[in-house]
Amino acid sequence: MKKIYIVRHGRTYINHYNKMQGWCDTPLTEAGEKGAQEAAEALKNVPFDIAFSSDTKRANDTCDIIVQRNINHNSLQHLTSKFFREQFYGYFEGMDSDMAWRMIAGPVGLKNLPDLLENYSIDEIKDLMHKADPYHEAESAAQYWNRIEQGLDLIRELDGYENILLVTHGFTIRSLVAKYGQGKFDIKTGPRNSSITIMEMTDRTTKITSYNQLEV
Repeated sequence: MKKIYIVRHGRTYINHYNKMQGWCDTPLTEAGEKGAQEAAEALKNVPFDIAFSSDTKRANDTCDIIVQRNINHNSLQHLTSKFFREQFYGYFEGMDSDMAWRMIAGPVGLKNLPDLLENYSIDEIKDLMHKADPYHEAESAAQYWNRIEQGLDLIRELDGYENILLVTHGFTIRSLVAKYGQGKFDIKTGPRNSSITIMEMTDRTTKITSYNQLEV
């Protein structure tokens, strides 16, 4: 069985400014670096066999901070991949988050992200975003999962790797929890920056066993 420790990247400037951050990227803030160090402390004694992150700088930097503190830091390899990026928000990239979600929710008679989460699944929200994007370039659910599942298949096919670090993004973690959490977790609350979510994977099953924690 593989145990995957999924960490949301540390807080960034775009997080601080409450803007949409999918494929666009900004550095970690001082608070973001501190949060990454706290995650590193919580995970330092987990003997990771390999580390993955999104290829964004914010995820890459967070992963490096965790790897440097890990008990296996001398031998631990860190690989980056676009498969683990956040959802692509298309036209809404970099926009004020409240404004963007009003534009996405408005056509279905709602006001904001909490309203959407109350009435629609995560994948339905992806499709609403794709539809509301004037260019229709925001990833649909099908486009998103085609990419993410390639990353999960990469992990699944690793032979002999049991403890795996994966640093990725907030809406992606919500999406994984919605799909593999068996309805046990409240995803109306998003994962905190630098929080830890755990996924267990076998040849036949994939399940989330904890969500949005600061310790393991």
